[in-house]
Amino acid sequence: MGALSGYRVIELAGIGPCPMAGMLLADMGADVICVDRSHRRDPLYARDMSRRGKKSMVVDLKTPQGRDLLLELVATADVLLEGFRPGVAEKLGIGPADCAAMNPALVYGRMTGWGQEGPLAHSAGHDINYIALSGALHAVGPADGKPVVPLNLVGDFGGGSLFLVTGVLAALLEARASGRGQVVDAAMVDGAANLMWMCHSFHAAGFWDLSRRGVNTLDGGAFFYDTYATADGEYIALGAIEPQFYAQLLELAGLDPARFRAEEQMDATQWSRLREELAAVFLRKTRAQWCELLEGSDACFSPVLSALEAPAHPHNRARNAYLEVDGFPQPAPAPRFSRTASQVAHGQRLPGADTRDILHGLGLVDADIHALARDGVIHCTDHYTSHSKSPPERSAGGKETP
Repeated sequence: MGALSGYRVIELAGIGPCPMAGMLLADMGADVICVDRSHRRDPLYARDMSRRGKKSMVVDLKTPQGRDLLLELVATADVLLEGFRPGVAEKLGIGPADCAAMNPALVYGRMTGWGQEGPLAHSAGHDINYIALSGALHAVGPADGKPVVPLNLVGDFGGGSLFLVTGVLAALLEARASGRGQVVDAAMVDGAANLMWMCHSFHAAGFWDLSRRGVNTLDGGAFFYDTYATADGEYIALGAIEPQFYAQLLELAGLDPARFRAEEQMDATQWSRLREELAAVFLRKTRAQWCELLEGSDACFSPVLSALEAPAHPHNRARNAYLEVDGFPQPAPAPRFSRTASQVAHGQRLPGADTRDILHGLGLVDADIHALARDGVIHCTDHYTSHSKSPPERSAGGKETP
């Protein structure tokens, strides 16, 4: 029984940040119902990890009957998540006011790139655009090169999904006391700006240059906080910032203290020279050999693993950090709870697999459901994906659950 057991979340199907938010809530025990637009799947999302633990129903929200079905479902829910452009939900008749009329305690979570208002609110965009406007993209990359795209982690998921979940949980706590729901406006551009808080703080204190990248302590400017190639073409990562950690790096790596003097560690004028010397040192051994010397020490050392290698690392294996669901490895639910453990309840279900059961829960009988399906308002798939039942369900600790 997860921490959110007993809460019902309606997620209007989309891609990216909103589905990840729903996945996190499902992992924590919420009953998440994904309302799909069609029973047809894009092959790109045939094994969509964000669908794990969720039920699925297919409803045509552009029909009056489909809208009414969703509003009936809203009356039974605690949270609704939607990632439409501003005004689309209102046009469909399922906006915050429509839903609040059915359920005054509903938390209405809205996920957009630019927010619900502002000059860009109705413009198209993607992660790269939101982090560009927040200053985050400018800060990533080498001093003598162009900005480097940090996948779509910063805007979509760090600035989007996680801020949406934080806002939804806060609103749920407040609703317990007030009995009233509210709208959570999560904009990726806002979240990405908040993720830059430390850079702004260091800049205000005179320890960070926001006008340049690749010249600061944590952006690859410092030789002791960077990645280095090894003899076998792999890479290792260093984060030896504090003097005692830097001293251990020097000792364990066999570095000459006369050339890597402790008093020069924070002298930015020496960083270029020291980086070249350190790069030459790391090229003398393979990644595995450096792991034998440095991993597990206080030198703040790690091998740079690919996403394919990560599940097999001894630390990740010891923590059961990855599970196999739907036939492929996935990160286990996080964070971990001491009493109400999160778990992956089941793998991805086909769109519409739960339509009939959900409508039965709303009081509809089979004749009503058949008529709605005949008219194209809903679609009932009535079975799961071929591989979703095969792996055992596991908690975040990796134990099988009944």
